[in-house]
Amino acid sequence: MSTKDLLIEIGTEELPPKALNKLSAAFTQSVEQGLKDSNVTFRQATGYAAPRRLAIIVTAVEESQPDRDVEKRGPSIQAAYDGDGNPTKAAQGFARSCGVNVDELTRLKTDKGEWLVFRENEKGKQAVELIAGIVNQALAKLPIPKRMRWGDHNEEFVRPVHWVTLLFGSDIVEAEILGIKTGNKTYGHRFHYPQAISLNSAEEYLSKLENPGYVIVDTAARKNAIMQQVEQQAEQLGGRALIDDDLLDEVTALVEWPVALAGDFDEHFLEVPAESLISSMQDHQKYFPVVDSEGKLMANFITISNIDSADMSKVKQGNERVIRPRLSDAAFFWEQDCRQPLETHIDSLDKVVFQNKLGSLGDKSRRVAKIAEKIAEALGENKNYAHRAGLLSKCDLMTNMVFEFTDLQGIMGRYYAINDNEPGDVAIALDEQYMPRFAGDSLPETSTGQILALSDKLDTLLGIFAIGQKPTGEKDPFALRRAALGVLRILIERNLMLDLKDMLAIAASTFQDTVDAESAIEDVVDFILDRLRVYYLNQDVSIDVYDAVAVLRPTCPMDFDRRIVAVNAFKSMQEAESLAAANKRIQNILKKIEGGIQQSVSEKLLTEAAEKKLHEQLTIASEKVMPMFDQGDYKMALQELAGLRETVDAFFDDVMVMVDNEAVKNNRIALLSQLAGLFIRVADLSRLQS
Repeated sequence: MSTKDLLIEIGTEELPPKALNKLSAAFTQSVEQGLKDSNVTFRQATGYAAPRRLAIIVTAVEESQPDRDVEKRGPSIQAAYDGDGNPTKAAQGFARSCGVNVDELTRLKTDKGEWLVFRENEKGKQAVELIAGIVNQALAKLPIPKRMRWGDHNEEFVRPVHWVTLLFGSDIVEAEILGIKTGNKTYGHRFHYPQAISLNSAEEYLSKLENPGYVIVDTAARKNAIMQQVEQQAEQLGGRALIDDDLLDEVTALVEWPVALAGDFDEHFLEVPAESLISSMQDHQKYFPVVDSEGKLMANFITISNIDSADMSKVKQGNERVIRPRLSDAAFFWEQDCRQPLETHIDSLDKVVFQNKLGSLGDKSRRVAKIAEKIAEALGENKNYAHRAGLLSKCDLMTNMVFEFTDLQGIMGRYYAINDNEPGDVAIALDEQYMPRFAGDSLPETSTGQILALSDKLDTLLGIFAIGQKPTGEKDPFALRRAALGVLRILIERNLMLDLKDMLAIAASTFQDTVDAESAIEDVVDFILDRLRVYYLNQDVSIDVYDAVAVLRPTCPMDFDRRIVAVNAFKSMQEAESLAAANKRIQNILKKIEGGIQQSVSEKLLTEAAEKKLHEQLTIASEKVMPMFDQGDYKMALQELAGLRETVDAFFDDVMVMVDNEAVKNNRIALLSQLAGLFIRVADLSRLQS
């Protein structure tokens, strides 16, 4: 069967840049699925997107659906014919619905009976008949929160549509899509080449849009061109461009023909904290900042123009003129904010609601300060620094700079605290309290920062759970999952031996009569520990190793981690499979015991050589590993216990546990219980998979 390439292009007004990639991916996926559902085979579908177009090229599309055998079952033979053998109304109606006479129907006989059946070979439809419907369905399914109308059209789309290109091979697929008649014409760059470009096939699409059209329609190629140009401009300035991934994606979605150019600004602006200037350049102007070899901000920026001007100096001057007031705003905010100490904003926090049932940001700050002080005491750190950092933790939210650039919260707090001559650890902690800000982000380095980050996250977690607003499904407005993972990472990766229950009990005491926080502690502990599953899976720890530890529910994450490391190492040992099986066998035996299990083993009742040896070696091993358990050296303890494998195997080979003699049986069960009790001090090894 012959094939043709399919080109689909929807030409629009400028599409939302932050949604462009998502729209393109959804459009491509939906067209792919539509072809598959219609049983039209193809080789590959590739999506393309630029500010004024969404396009797809589907290669090697079969010209028609394959023929297929159709079988429709009608009434049973008993219902299809009367006593004289004449067709009933049921048979006649079924035949009419199939477009044939009754005598043209065949019969289907099974062990359940016999039925009238219509069989035919249905010719596949031509692909050209299906394409328009597939495109319309795909457009209707696009994730567009708010659609708009334009002109006197009734159709709705994310932006007004001006043209639709629909080519199958060299032929136009005649149709109307979003109120526009399809054709074989696309349009070039809005300024450089606004006229129509005729296309003879999908193969010409990319090349003709680029030349003469001045449009790089391939998103990846356009993005790569921007990166190369930005890096080249930065290198010419003697620096390095800060290329934020989100900003790069947004700029790529804003231009059709990218041209990078560098600009300058007055060096006196560099007296303002670099982060505020960078935020102003990136967020407001979509510029790429430039830093020197030491990472210090330079008085330069790089912008991406959508035109290749004959006089780029005018474009440069225009951008420099635009950025000046933006940077002046940042300088003004910095100057105004520095006129009053950070602590003067503490009272203002009482006027800002954190959560209706949990009080103001001032209430939260005071709670966090108390929690931080107690955690600092537990760790032997400076409790005065911790308390001070807690009180100041949200003050920068009331400053002009953070009001304008919300992503600078914490960062500006550090600068203002330094300006106020606050202790260095306190200033740094104001920034570190939000770490980790995202998956894979760095963790607080200072002790005060770690304590403040833990206190803030635990206060939020416990408070939101206490008022019954824990995350459900994908809804997590207070980012509690991120907070929980942040708590775990700080405790484990910064080696802080703190218990979740203890810390949450401290947090609960700070709520006083506001809410019943104590009742939520167990739920919060479970919620936090549940995050460990993904945490360890991302480190290639198998699920059975995690389950073996999690079943014991150790509430100190650092202790949990030591057990994981120990079990993971144990599982790779030769003795692991045999001892895991033995633990499973012991667990099964112990589950069947009704009543209590005797605590001690009577040596007088040990009659078999194998059980005597097990008792002897178990006693020796117990004396060695108990101090290891107390010190949390689980890895060494399991290595020591692994030496029992041969003795344990011999016991199960030579000794019958469930004997008729009740005293002997109970004695052997007690021996096995002691053995299992040693391993269970680390994990439930019976859960390990071979």
